Amino acid sequence: MARIPTSQLVLGDVVDLKAGDRVPADLRLSSAVQLHIDEATLTGETRPAVKRAAAIHTPVHQIADRRNCAFMGTSVVHGRGTGIVVSIGAATEFGSVFAMMRDSGETRTPLQERMDALGKRLSFVSLAIIAVIALVGWLAGKPLMVMFTIGVSLAVAAIPEGLPIVVTVTLALGVMRMAKKNAVVKKLPAVEALGCANVVCVDKTGTLTKNEMTVVEVRVFRVRNGACAARHPLTRPRMPRCFHPPPQTPASS
Repeated sequence: MARIPTSQLVLGDVVDLKAGDRVPADLRLSSAVQLHIDEATLTGETRPAVKRAAAIHTPVHQIADRRNCAFMGTSVVHGRGTGIVVSIGAATEFGSVFAMMRDSGETRTPLQERMDALGKRLSFVSLAIIAVIALVGWLAGKPLMVMFTIGVSLAVAAIPEGLPIVVTVTLALGVMRMAKKNAVVKKLPAVEALGCANVVCVDKTGTLTKNEMTVVEVRVFRVRNGACAARHPLTRPRMPRCFHPPPQTPASS
């Protein structure tokens, strides 16, 4: 075995893996001894995947189901193994994810779209009015150069220079209010888009934050008038339960 840079790997190379290594390419495992690999970057699963070298005879499409493969960008948590390089660079699963993110482009927020529409309407109306004023002045006998100067002045005056400043200050105030709610926003236009959302449905919520799922509230239920009623959340965690007491049977004499 020899150590070489990841950029020099080619198809068919044999890679030795051990705990603490980062997988340099997509591998087909030829041997695996208690091999556990963290695939959170690809699958979002918090628990390491257990790998084995045995062949899979059923067709699989999900990355999490390919137990006999190791993927570029993942980390070996435990054990050791050996694999053959089957994909490198952009042809790997990690490379395909990067390509999708690169080709997705930047989505404009509703505020940006409305600002563009407002700018177009203002420009159209301003140019129409200026053209009418210049034409009326020229027909009234005013010099053409004078009317052109007046039209340019009106066009400059019609542009709302203070509008971008007002929008920026408003969005900055929104960022400050979001920060008080423990929500950090990186881009100012995202504040308006987030404010338009009523419900946000996200998979792997814990993985997006601390790579773990955490219980933040526990409710205890009790029986009241034959129905289950909820009590206020307790400070001490207890298992939620809702039950009816068993009927009392008279003791036999």
